Amino acid sequence: MIDLHEFLDKLNPNQKINYDKILQKMIKNWQLTTTRPKILLHSCCAPCSTYTLEYLTKYADVTVYYANSNIHPRAEYQRREYVQQKFIRDFNEKTGNNVRFLAAPYAPQQYFEAVRGLEKEPEGGDRCRACFGYRLDLVAAKAVELDFDYFGSALTISPHKNSQVVNSVGIEVQNFYTTKYLPSDFKKNGGYQRSLEMCREYDVYRQCYCGCLFAAKQQGIDLAQIRREALAFMQDKDGSTEFPEIKFVYHDEREQVE
Repeated sequence: MIDLHEFLDKLNPNQKINYDKILQKMIKNWQLTTTRPKILLHSCCAPCSTYTLEYLTKYADVTVYYANSNIHPRAEYQRREYVQQKFIRDFNEKTGNNVRFLAAPYAPQQYFEAVRGLEKEPEGGDRCRACFGYRLDLVAAKAVELDFDYFGSALTISPHKNSQVVNSVGIEVQNFYTTKYLPSDFKKNGGYQRSLEMCREYDVYRQCYCGCLFAAKQQGIDLAQIRREALAFMQDKDGSTEFPEIKFVYHDEREQVE
């Protein structure tokens, strides 16, 4: 697999990096070598995964890893997880793709430890960088465990997320693992606008805050109301039983079935 350092090392260290162009070069190399890599893609919500999956599935086999213990409250985390699963199921049915879904355990205390001391940082500041690092570290570790070729994130589709920061964190995380980081800037080339279109096409719930307690408070979000709405939405819903066809199956589970 291609290490993005093959491209980064040729650049002027002071220049702003176009991560979208680097991804395009990597894709061209996959095509030249008739390679279809396996990507473990971090996704924080269905809206961020829309165009991202539409784009990547043309060239790679993708599994979405829902690793977002930053989301508060728990009921909202569960709602976003359910909507993410439903979108993947609907996307597969409409496009003929075979995207899989995997979720990390909900462990909010780990997130609070990761951002300890940064609670009052503004949105987009050091707290967000620590949060990116916490989640991408989980994705990279899981990518190694499950033998994926690349790990990456759909976060770069959001105009509210700094793609330079997300990618620089991903590159730092790569240095500790035997897997490769997938650079991206999915908002480019009309990606964000396409994500809005796809949310309408698939009737996808779009949340009003990134997910974390601290950003919600800074924005004046009524978290009690969010919780009530999420609990009402999730009544009689269970993604694990409703969408079993998208579940990522571990090797030992496959052996048991066979």
